[in-house]
Amino acid sequence: MAEIETRLLMLIDDEPAQSRLITALAAREGWRTLVVRDSETAIATLGTRQGMQLNAIILDQWVPGDEACSLIAELRSRRPAIPILMLTTSASPLLAVEAMRAGATDYMVKPVAPDRLMQALRMATTREAPRDELQPMTEKMPGAANFEGMIGASPAFRTALAVAAKAARNHSPVLIEGESGAGKETLVRAIQAASPRAKSPFRLVNIGAIPGNSVESALFGHEKGAFPGAFDRHIGALQHADGGTLALDEIDRLPLAVQTRLLESITKGDVRPIGARHSFRIDVRLIAASNLPLKELSQTEHFLPELHQALSGVTVYLPALRERAGDIPALARHFLARIGEQPGLRPLGITDSALALLGAYDWPGNVRQLQAVLFRAAVFCDGDALTAEDFPQLSDMLGEAGSTSAPAQEGMGVMLYAADGNLRPLEDIEADVIRLAIGHYRGRMTEVARRLGIGRSTLYRKLTELGIGEAG
Repeated sequence: MAEIETRLLMLIDDEPAQSRLITALAAREGWRTLVVRDSETAIATLGTRQGMQLNAIILDQWVPGDEACSLIAELRSRRPAIPILMLTTSASPLLAVEAMRAGATDYMVKPVAPDRLMQALRMATTREAPRDELQPMTEKMPGAANFEGMIGASPAFRTALAVAAKAARNHSPVLIEGESGAGKETLVRAIQAASPRAKSPFRLVNIGAIPGNSVESALFGHEKGAFPGAFDRHIGALQHADGGTLALDEIDRLPLAVQTRLLESITKGDVRPIGARHSFRIDVRLIAASNLPLKELSQTEHFLPELHQALSGVTVYLPALRERAGDIPALARHFLARIGEQPGLRPLGITDSALALLGAYDWPGNVRQLQAVLFRAAVFCDGDALTAEDFPQLSDMLGEAGSTSAPAQEGMGVMLYAADGNLRPLEDIEADVIRLAIGHYRGRMTEVARRLGIGRSTLYRKLTELGIGEAG
């Protein structure tokens, strides 16, 4: 009994259905949940014997009797060390900012996937901080929907974009592979926006966020009464995307039985809802994204080789952020510009010391994690630019490795100093700037010239003088 008592969760929520769901999910990992329905009871509970044994608090935004952020601040003032997780239906960055400033440890948008909830609890209560504090928050900012908004000049990243841009112009299926957080969903949307079906129906389904027993219905639909609980007819994603595009994220987590059905639909060009007596013809372009290499999965009987072949008309590999560390400065500035546009925040710069620190970390959560870390730092920054001091978790983890000059120079994209500590010649720096611009704007020389503030003829003259090819 004592072991269970050490993992006690207080849930502040007045919705019985949601309370039962969270209680059941938490119980799977050994949590016992104490449910309270309002802020007054929550505050009073802190002073009880049970309250002194709490390991975490989950707060629904819509608790009665108080503003959620005010309640967070009150809970934080009474129990400074306890993790507080906030649940909300709002995707407003302003609410995320207010919740974090009030003392929230994490911020989750409903409906929250079971895996996300469990991850948040694990990360909030682990003893291995500060690493786990770098896990991404679920702040919602509008992302790029086209290739122009995808930042990076590394050769591997530019190659991926070139392959994807070419594939976007036809109707063949596309498979995007890369680690979690590398930008696969952003690339999916860019392909869709540049495709001939840009104005046609588009559906994006995250397989990993759907319970295994519901995936088949989500994709194929079901008829009323097809199974216990099927009280109404449901149209699946394949039919919704008819004439357009269906994107399947985390396709590597698709159950084998559903893989077989999906392969059949692709092969025949039709879909049969669960419980239906006949099929419906469909014309759907598929874009699949996978965190794991599907070819390797297909060799271990976790993924059908035939389905892998059907999905991989064109395969795009997105490199991990650690494989393109030179893009970190441009990404950081891009994210900070977007973060500065959010309600409650303001534009911020970033210093070389901060870039050196960011460049020294290996970013297991990739671009998504970088954005989340910058978001968190921006919320609490009092100055006009982020410095290394605004990333205390990174500093603690990296120690002296994060303060060396090499990562700062590599991360800048353009090195200002030579190995001997002296400034490099202006001609060399200028050549690097032009190369960086050509890479960033993917060889569109008119745009390169415009962004550099020079004429196109001047740009070509400099290319000749500096010995730079247009490929960068």
